[in-house]
Amino acid sequence: MRRSHALTLLCLLAAPPARAADPVPTFERDVQPILTRYGCNSGPCHGKARGQNGFQLSLLAFDHDFDFNAIATEARGRRVFPANPPFSLLLRKASGAVPHGGGKKLPQTDPAYRVLEAWVAAGLPRTPADAPRIVKVTVSPDSKLMAFNATLQLTVTAHDSDGGTRDVTALSQFSSSEAVYAAVDANGLVRAGPIPGEATVMARFAEKFAVSQVLVPLPTPVAAAVYDALPRNNFIDGHVWAKLQKLNLTPSDPASDATFHRRAFLDVIGRLPSPDETRAFLADKDAKKREKLIDALVQRPEYADFWANKWTDLLRPNAYHVGIKATYNLDQWLRQSFRKNQPYDQFVRELIAAKGSTFKNGAVVMYRDRRDPAELTTLVSQLFLGVRLDCAKCHHHPFEVWGQDEFYSFAAFFGRIGRKGTGISAPISGSEETVYGAATGAGVKHPLTGKVMTPTPLLGAPLDIPPERDPRDVLADWVTAPENPYFAKVIVNRVWADLMGRGIVDPVDDLRATNPASNPALLDALAADFRKNGCDLKRLIKTITASHAYGLSTTPNDRNAADLRNYSRHYRQRLRAEVLLDMVSDVSGVPEKFEAMPPGSRAMEVWTARAQSVFLDSFGRPDPNADPPCERTTDTTVVQALHLMNSPNLYRKVTDDAGRCAALAKSAKTPAEIVDELYLLAYCRLPTDKERAAATKRFEKPSASRRSAAEDLLWAMINTPEFVFND
Repeated sequence: MRRSHALTLLCLLAAPPARAADPVPTFERDVQPILTRYGCNSGPCHGKARGQNGFQLSLLAFDHDFDFNAIATEARGRRVFPANPPFSLLLRKASGAVPHGGGKKLPQTDPAYRVLEAWVAAGLPRTPADAPRIVKVTVSPDSKLMAFNATLQLTVTAHDSDGGTRDVTALSQFSSSEAVYAAVDANGLVRAGPIPGEATVMARFAEKFAVSQVLVPLPTPVAAAVYDALPRNNFIDGHVWAKLQKLNLTPSDPASDATFHRRAFLDVIGRLPSPDETRAFLADKDAKKREKLIDALVQRPEYADFWANKWTDLLRPNAYHVGIKATYNLDQWLRQSFRKNQPYDQFVRELIAAKGSTFKNGAVVMYRDRRDPAELTTLVSQLFLGVRLDCAKCHHHPFEVWGQDEFYSFAAFFGRIGRKGTGISAPISGSEETVYGAATGAGVKHPLTGKVMTPTPLLGAPLDIPPERDPRDVLADWVTAPENPYFAKVIVNRVWADLMGRGIVDPVDDLRATNPASNPALLDALAADFRKNGCDLKRLIKTITASHAYGLSTTPNDRNAADLRNYSRHYRQRLRAEVLLDMVSDVSGVPEKFEAMPPGSRAMEVWTARAQSVFLDSFGRPDPNADPPCERTTDTTVVQALHLMNSPNLYRKVTDDAGRCAALAKSAKTPAEIVDELYLLAYCRLPTDKERAAATKRFEKPSASRRSAAEDLLWAMINTPEFVFND
């Protein structure tokens, strides 16, 4: 026996017995929660991929065996010394008795220090397999209305399998989804902020978590009659008003007809209305003209291009990775799906269960682009279920119920994908490939145990799928099934965010208990209505846009200025890159030129992000060259502002001899009429008297021609927030 091992054995034999009155601490039950609570196994500390200073723990204690060995046996067992527990490096580092990069974590007076000391003294016992295990944790209170700047102490209780309970507040981790509304400290003390809103406070102990909802309303109540009198165009309004009433918020005034008209065009078909369309809408006296407008817009050909463009962000591959023809086929498949208003459940089913040639079935390209079952797992779960399983690939999700077992059991649905033809040979991968369901395959193995996993739906039981049936067909059935708790919610939430400026759950594809909906009743009602109407996306758009809430102004009032998630007003959105470029082309009268596209094509019709465009890149078009492809950015940047002010291409459009300004200058219109036309083109409204007077003065300057004055005005309008944002 090696000397170091013999010394360890002698130390274990010499360890003093624990007092009978005290329960003996064990590793999984008592030690791991301490290491997690004090951040020892967190990403910035010893839980990182290679550990810290030679000491590595599994991230957030997901691997108990690995952690026990790291503490008890690695480095010749020098981290623990049962013969003299206070001399253990584990305790000396934590208490600051010797230098520690993480600082002083556990003073010797801390109860957690005494638990670790007792565990070492007891000989480093593991938790017996038949010991009571944690079933769940609860937090009290689970919801609370709080006044401005008030405090609230949360209590976390662990519930064991033997029916016992224990207070684990001191060993729990806390976080708040919105610290500006309700912050929480390390001890579970919640402090409300000075503005109205809501926050979800998460309490995590071991691998279990619970949440507490905190609402901070405005201190001065609003009479119930105010909410009773608000318009209710459909069920959406009732749910929105009910939430506002809880927070004592009141909605903004309705948007003007001109604002609604421009908003609807940009939201539904991604383009501006023409001046004639704006004039006709403003002159229409029909009380239902807004509803009729949406009915007409969803029937226009631009609808399919606009909404397919949104899905290309989620599915578009790198053309040089999968091939030019395959990329084109996927783009055309998406556009055709929206042209025929394919029911969303059928759309998803055709993608998940796609078979055939990449030259004949565009949906198959998803399986040419993403070839690893793990990559397909994260894509399918996030897009169609709103469940982010990325973390669970390597360890237990810190804020969810998913672990490696769930991840690789779900990945097993993609374990029997067969492919014929030429595979990927980037940068030239233009060959045809056929995807099919194979009778046999390598399967998907658990990375730790090596076990071949059985296909298992999330929160479901393992499935015995016969060789003759493609597991992806079974997966498609489960994903789109009416009883699936995620499917309808994630798509209605995605569409709601597109139309309303923010998802009921935000981010839109992250549905979990620790990221709850701002209005759960509204999300449930939208999902149920979507299912009832055959998963009709056009019907969903018409339902949302018909609500009074959709038609609210973006201008806040004195009771909703701080509201960013309850839809007391409409939230402004910076327009998509393709929409903005098409708008510039429309108002200037000069079309853009794109590679691999016929003359006169719009940016919304471009089928590949390989088509070069400095404008589109500046305004957040996804980069397909990244791996994985970059997400579309919606933020405003200095680059965008500088591009609008200095782009030679935009200057060419505004000053082109065949452009809008040149034509207006040659026309018989008066300066005031030219100003009106430009305002209708860019802002879809007539100017105010003050705006008209200021603009026409430019035409009166001796040094200005009619054309230069019109060009200056249009250039200035393109550079304003009113043009770049959708109000």
